[in-house]
Order: sequence, then C-alpha cells, then structure tokens
Amino acid sequence: MTEPVWKPAPNAREQIDAARSLFRETYGSEPWAVFSAPGRVNLIGEHVDYNGGTVVPLALPHRTYVAVAPREDRRVRVASAEEPGDPVITNPDDVAPGRVHGWTSYVFGVPWAMAHESLGSGANGVEIPGADLAICSSVPLGAGLSSSAALECSVAVAFDALASREDADRPLLASSDEGRARLATACILAENEIAGASTGGMDQSISLRAQEGSVLTIDCRDFSSRPLQIDVASAGLSLLVIDTRAPHRLVDGQYAKRREGCDSAARALDVPTLRDALDEAPTEDDVQRLLREWDAAVESGAQDIPAGHTEASMRGLVRHVWTEVLRTQKCVGLFSDAEPPAGDPAWASLGEILNGSHDSLRDDYRVSSPELDTAVDAARAAGALGARMTGGGFGGSAIALVRREHMEAVASAVADAFADAGFGPPEFLEALPSGAARRDV
Repeated sequence: MTEPVWKPAPNAREQIDAARSLFRETYGSEPWAVFSAPGRVNLIGEHVDYNGGTVVPLALPHRTYVAVAPREDRRVRVASAEEPGDPVITNPDDVAPGRVHGWTSYVFGVPWAMAHESLGSGANGVEIPGADLAICSSVPLGAGLSSSAALECSVAVAFDALASREDADRPLLASSDEGRARLATACILAENEIAGASTGGMDQSISLRAQEGSVLTIDCRDFSSRPLQIDVASAGLSLLVIDTRAPHRLVDGQYAKRREGCDSAARALDVPTLRDALDEAPTEDDVQRLLREWDAAVESGAQDIPAGHTEASMRGLVRHVWTEVLRTQKCVGLFSDAEPPAGDPAWASLGEILNGSHDSLRDDYRVSSPELDTAVDAARAAGALGARMTGGGFGGSAIALVRREHMEAVASAVADAFADAGFGPPEFLEALPSGAARRDV
C-alpha cells in the first residue's frame, strides 16, 4: 500500500510571518500590512461559468498572502517565495494586453484593471499608488485550485486598501459584497486581458465573496450569489481533493478552443449564452429537445461548424453545458431547504451528480486526462460516494465525496493506482469551506 502524501493548509500566522519575512529580506523595511485570498474548489458546475450557468464553489483554507507597503513613486515591485530572485519591477503605464507575460501578469494586471475598469455604478477607476509586494502562497500551483485567482484577489484587496489609505474619502470596496463584486470584475479583466486566460469569473468571485463554512451558488449571468449549506462534516463525510500533479494550464489553447466553440454555438442559437437557450428551471426533456433541434440544424446545413471543431465535438460541448446546468440545479435543490437533507439518500444523490459530471467532462467536453480518470476511477472503486475532476481540466485536481473514516483508505487506493499506472505520486488535501479575501494584519 502506497502512503498518501497530504498537503494541509499551513497555520495562518506562519504564512503571515513568512510573507513579512520575505518583504524585509527583499526591501529592507517592514510591510505596511498583509492581505490574503483563498484558492477554491468547485463542487459542481464545471465549464458553465462562461456559458452563463450556475456554479457551486467553495473557498479552500489554502491561501495566498501578500505583504505590502506603499511607495512614493508609481512603480510596482513584486517578489515571490515561489519565484526566487530579485523583485520584478514595472510602471503601471507600461502594463497593457500583450506586454506582460508569465506569473507577474496576474499581479500587474490587477492594478491596471482597477485603474481602467469603471467598477460599475458609474464609479471612476481606482487611482493606483505605487507599492512593494512580497508574496507567499500555500495554494498548490498548477493544481486547478485557482492559485491565479488567489494571487489576483489578494493583490486586489491590497491595492484597494492602499488606494483608500491615499484618499480618506474613497470607500473601501472590500467592505461590502457589492464592492467585492466590483473587485472581482477587475480581477476577471486582468486575467482575461493581461494574463491572456479566458476564464469565466467563478474563481475570482468565490475568492472575494466566500463565506466561512458555506459553499456559494453563483449565477454567472449576473454574478448574484447566495450561501448554500452543504455540511459534509455533520454527515460524517469529507470532500477529498486529489492533486494529480499533472500540470494544469489554461493558456495553451485547449481551454480557449472550447470557450470559442461554446460562444459560436450560442451565436448560432441567437442567445447571449448557452444557458439562455434553456428555460429558467429546465428539465431533462428540455435538454433532449434542444439536442434534437441542434442535430436537425447540423444535418440540414443550417448550423455551421466553426474551424477547429467537428460535428461530434460541437455536439459534445453543448450537451455537456446543458446537462451540467441540470446537474447543478439538482445539487442546489438537494440542499436549498432550511433543514439539511437527512440520511444517506441525499448524499448518494450528490455522489451520482459528481459522477455524472465527470463522465460528461471526460466524454463530451473532453477536458479530462489519464491522471484525472485514474484518480476518479480509483476513488470510486475504493468506496467514494462520487468523484469527478474539478477545474479547467487537462490535468489538475479531482474531488471525491468520501466517508470520513474511509478518507485515508481512499487516498491510499488512489496513490496505489497512480503507482501502478507509472504516474508520479499525487497529493491530497481536505476541502473545508473557508473565508474570503481579507486583511490579516
């Protein structure tokens, strides 16, 4: 039996001290404050955020910490424990789409977006001061657990506070959910335009708006949200996260290709997003009807297939999105009552929903990988109620709903399966719904 490798979240005080220590070592002075933001795992609703669907993510206890101090000039300097070396320096005027590359694009893109984005309600963009930053993170990199959004959102709340420090009359956006939604909009803009990753906004929304102890439902048509009590711990269950250690990348073209295909399908159906092709509370019959109409349009030649796609791949995209909307709706329905569902049937139903999601992501959307399939298959065989890949795919992480007393055994079974397949050892962590981006000290 292979001993599983666990990656628990470090103590918050240790991470704060590490960020402050890196700041002192890099800049020779004390930071003004330390901010942090969480990574996330998505329970259900995969690849529907940019299609206008509802997602059900939760914030992880694993966080990115940013120690920060203002500067007299407008330059921004950033150092990272994960990228040893001299700090990277830029002037905000030099930041623009296509001009910043690598991991620093997720940092420098945020103040750029805050300065250029109206942030809603007719407000002007934020006037950004210069700053020195030092970053330490416990969010696994490349694991599909949104280390990029954790970085963006920690930087966003830092610059929000710096801007309010410079202008006492400027309200702190992070002090309200509405303001946090505006910061999320800026972070999405930064990731789309500066980092070049066409993500849909779920990651930034949960990182900035999470509530301790709850998952969050986010309707990605308007980014309205509400907490949902899915208390796995009280049911004697755990949500096991399996980091396959297979690199997860969103800027290599495959993610963008699927998003472009979905956008093309929505245009062909004359709807803003694929979610808008469905009724407000769709049924399985509604989805089957839409699929028949899609097939008829393709067969008659009325539906063009965009370059880089086939009839089969386009059908797989729309089928996954529409069926994932149904699965998410069913999950929310299970846990929407004031009283949590009692007994195993509800949790077994959630397990079936997770299983259906993975099968669709593997077979229809085609974003799984051998490592993800091995993790899911091994977890199911070891007794998990359900398991699926989570995040963008092409590597990254999977989740498994397991009985708490079986968590170690399931992790060992997955580790054994990886060893048998010749893969490198995976890492494991437990997903515990945690709090949003914040000022720590």
